[in-house]
Amino acid sequence: MTTATPTRHASWIALDAAAVLAFAAIGRASHTEDLAGTLLTAAPFVVGAVVGTLAARTWRDPLAWRAGLAVWAGAVVIGLPMRAAITGRLPLSFAIVATVALGALVLGWRGVVRLLGRSVTRRHH
Repeated sequence: MTTATPTRHASWIALDAAAVLAFAAIGRASHTEDLAGTLLTAAPFVVGAVVGTLAARTWRDPLAWRAGLAVWAGAVVIGLPMRAAITGRLPLSFAIVATVALGALVLGWRGVVRLLGRSVTRRHH
C-alpha cells in the first residue's frame, strides 16, 4: 500500500480519467472530430472506469496493478456496451483497439510511475 495522502490518491485516480480521455482524443483525432465528439466517445469509458474504481476501491492503493486491472476492466466491460448503445453499433475492430489501448494507457502510467519510483529510491540508497 502506498503512503500517499488523500490528495495524492485523488491525483493518481485522476490519471485514470486522463488515460481514458487520451484514448478518446487519439481515436477521435484520426477522424478529425471536435471536442464534443471526443467527450462523447470518452463518456461511457469514463463511467466504466469509475465503476471499476468504486468496485475495487482503488483509492486505497491506486498504484497497485490490481487497481489498474479493475479500472481497465470497468472501462471495457461497462464502456463498450454503453458505447454500442449510444452509437447503435460496435465494430469488432473498435472493441479490440479500445481494449488494448485502454489497457496500455491505464496500466502504462502505473508502470511509468513505478519505474520512476524505483529509480528515485535507488539514487537515495
